[in-house]
Amino acid sequence: MPHAVLTQLLVVQDRDARRRQLEQQLAAVPGDRAQVQKAIATEKTAIDDARNELRELETKRKLMETEIGSAETKLAKYRTQQLSVKKNEEYQALGKEIDTTAALIGALEEQELGVMYQIDEAKKRFAAAEAVLKGNIAQHDARLATLAEREKNLASELVEAKAAVAAARTGVPELSVRVYDRVAARQWPVVVPLRGGKCGGCHLKVSSEAESGSRSADPLKLGTCDQCGRVLYWDAN
Repeated sequence: MPHAVLTQLLVVQDRDARRRQLEQQLAAVPGDRAQVQKAIATEKTAIDDARNELRELETKRKLMETEIGSAETKLAKYRTQQLSVKKNEEYQALGKEIDTTAALIGALEEQELGVMYQIDEAKKRFAAAEAVLKGNIAQHDARLATLAEREKNLASELVEAKAAVAAARTGVPELSVRVYDRVAARQWPVVVPLRGGKCGGCHLKVSSEAESGSRSADPLKLGTCDQCGRVLYWDAN
């Protein structure tokens, strides 16, 4: 069995491990939140892209309507002019313009029908995509709410964990606490078993002096690993 000070340090380490775990979990929350927010932004961009596709088609249809309207105005003008001309060649020239413009109008109207069909299909795609993407965003929002609650709970638990560490350190000899803190600043865990002459932290063979220290019942004497500096306690198992 480890002597009293080692037992105290093992309690400190156990509570310190909980504190460290909570700090790591709390530190991970902002990154998790950023990932969810990025996912939301991606979903919203996809909705905007689908909406923009529909808007572009609507704009294209309006431009075609304008072209058709302009061509129809021109056609009406040619027909009016044709009624007033007296020369046959002028009449025939206007007839050709009328035929050309009428053919153009027919082609534009055919293209307009194609665009209107594309608009109908785009509306269906947009409605379906928007429903799915908004559902995804709702899930992401729920995840953000969960993260906010988790962050709050972790912060509360961390306060309690720090208090538990402080309470566990009370009564531990100052020298032992300094040794513990020095090792904890470099590596973890701090207090490890010595089995078969090997450190439970770095797994390297220790000196007879270190082994003797790990077996000592003297609360003022701590055995430390020659390689990594961890505090050792003898474990015969």
